[in-house]
Amino acid sequence: MFAEWLEQRDIAVAPLVYLVDDDEDFREEIVLGLSGLGLNVSGFPSAAALYRAFAVKPPQVVILDIGLEGEDGLSIAAHLRASQSIGIIMATARGSIEDRVAGLGKGADIYLVKPIDIRELAATVMALNNRLSGHRHAPPLPAAPQWALVEGGWTLTDGMGHRLRLTVSEQRLLGRLFRERGNIVERSALVEAIGADIYDFNYAHLDTIISRLRQRAKKLNMLLPLHAIRGQGFTFTD
Repeated sequence: MFAEWLEQRDIAVAPLVYLVDDDEDFREEIVLGLSGLGLNVSGFPSAAALYRAFAVKPPQVVILDIGLEGEDGLSIAAHLRASQSIGIIMATARGSIEDRVAGLGKGADIYLVKPIDIRELAATVMALNNRLSGHRHAPPLPAAPQWALVEGGWTLTDGMGHRLRLTVSEQRLLGRLFRERGNIVERSALVEAIGADIYDFNYAHLDTIISRLRQRAKKLNMLLPLHAIRGQGFTFTD
């Protein structure tokens, strides 16, 4: 694990990180992923929840979404920057130049656009924390999962000893996503991949298939880099 890897090198313990995002699935995915890499992470759905935790124990780094209900991420960043010496990372779907300028102008140190690779986010957290702590060099991350479909495409493996046997629909869906790895695959194309009629299909069933796949993988400690892109489709980013 990442924490053990850090300890073996006799350097500072991993920073305390707070993530604020009102998308429950994304929040759980990121907390699980960063925790799996040894970082000390807690997730919160709102500014109010963040401030309550902050009053008890301030973190070294805060990861903020912009589009929150109530007080948004820009306001939180400005508040934290005005009163605290803390690392601030924006992690949001808003990727325009205007949004980036606004985020950095409100005090963010780094601005990342979703979907975000969990390894990139972990490396960003460590690099930012090391810079703020006066460390000149951030150590490299440990080996990352190497996703593959094996046994004729019926088993998903992360190359770290975890294996997930797939259903027919999951095998067909992941097969298409793997062929387009890193690119967005439209929802209609995934429906065709599982053998359904795009004009006579309840697209909510596609979300159900993907949600069940994520949950089954999660039980095996496999964090799928499978991301929903609102209004477009899905992407497997690893």
